[in-house]
Amino acid sequence: MINITFANPGYLWLLLIIPLMVIFYILRQHKTSPSLTFSSVQRLSDMPKSARFYLRHLLFAFRMIIIAILIIIIARPQSTDYWEDVSTEGIDIVFAMDISSSMLARDFKPDRLEAARNVATEFISGRPYDRMGLVIFSGESFTQCPLTTDHAVLINLMREMQSGMIEDGTAIGLGLATAVNRIKDSDAKSKVIILLTDGVNNMGEIAPVTAAEIARTMGIRVYTVGVGSRGVAPYPVQTPAGIRYRNMQVEIDEEVLREIADMTGGKYYRATDNESLDKIYREIDQLEKSKINVQEFSRRREEYMPLALIMTGLLLLEIILRYTLLRRYI
Repeated sequence: MINITFANPGYLWLLLIIPLMVIFYILRQHKTSPSLTFSSVQRLSDMPKSARFYLRHLLFAFRMIIIAILIIIIARPQSTDYWEDVSTEGIDIVFAMDISSSMLARDFKPDRLEAARNVATEFISGRPYDRMGLVIFSGESFTQCPLTTDHAVLINLMREMQSGMIEDGTAIGLGLATAVNRIKDSDAKSKVIILLTDGVNNMGEIAPVTAAEIARTMGIRVYTVGVGSRGVAPYPVQTPAGIRYRNMQVEIDEEVLREIADMTGGKYYRATDNESLDKIYREIDQLEKSKINVQEFSRRREEYMPLALIMTGLLLLEIILRYTLLRRYI
């Protein structure tokens, strides 16, 4: 059953104007004075009144209905408890994203971190029925956002992540282990981690392969993405004059990332620019499709359109009658 609620219920008080206008209209009809004077109106009173004489009240009735509908539209009627069966694709996904200082390298536009954030945001927006979460890591790791279906919150928290939030370094194993811990208790049929990094594991007490073994035991699939151009790239370097960019050799432990993906049934990707990174996420999006049936409920839907069509029809009908059939009575 659909229940109708109003976004602006206060405007409904304006409906009290309708009975006041009706009373005023009736009183005005009784006080109407004749425009011509006769010595006797006996013969006129005996004459039958035409149907158009009575139909003249329709103009006022239409006007009252139009005003009432307009007030209801302004109050914004909405349907709640609107049930809808949807066949869609949905899984649980955790992003494990490297935010070390090297992610500020400028071989991506504007830099690696911003490019990764933009592509991940687009990926999130394209999967409205998935639960997703975010783990960030550099020298340490922590959960920026637990698994949630509130993608607006996830996107906002992703926008807030920046290099320097935690100790610098690259703890790939620790980042993966934190992501595994966040998704391991999920009862979803498919559990996925997308691990993105641009370096070599050099911190943390958990080795990347050890974290991958735990993920495999938990039935978690890990897609690994190495971010960085081949050869050299402009890295940020702190100098007495401030941050300067110097071309340095790109070092990504592709062997470990490939091993993590192979162990867990995922796939390893290498992104060398913004376009290839976007293509990788689109491929992962296509790979991770699992049909489920979702019953949506309590979705708000605007219900003013039928009322607006009725109001428009009545308004046109009133105008036509006013200037055609009932013109002599106004």
